[in-house]
Amino acid sequence: MTPNKPDLVSRDYTIHLAKRTHKTCFKSKTPKAIKAIKKFAVDAMGTKDVRLDPKVNKEVWKQGVRNPPKRIRVRLSRKRNEDEDADEKLYTLVQLVEVSSFKGLQTEAVDSA
Repeated sequence: MTPNKPDLVSRDYTIHLAKRTHKTCFKSKTPKAIKAIKKFAVDAMGTKDVRLDPKVNKEVWKQGVRNPPKRIRVRLSRKRNEDEDADEKLYTLVQLVEVSSFKGLQTEAVDSA
């Protein structure tokens, strides 16, 4: 992890899943979308340990294996690992943010208070 990143932080992101699952066969579209969300969280937060909230999983799988949503709005929160013998001190929690439209949304820092 780079030293300029603060320890505990939360941000809202819009992930464009359609471009990450384009040219993928039907039966692997939604599993690839889940992997893309995890990879996005690793790249954005810099932690290898990524945990998906069950609501995110339900939202992605809602339309079946062939048809994941085009976009999804998520909150990525970097948190401390409570387990003392864990390999990493921090992990990333991915939570769903419900929005009516994706138009004009930007990446936003969220107060975790």
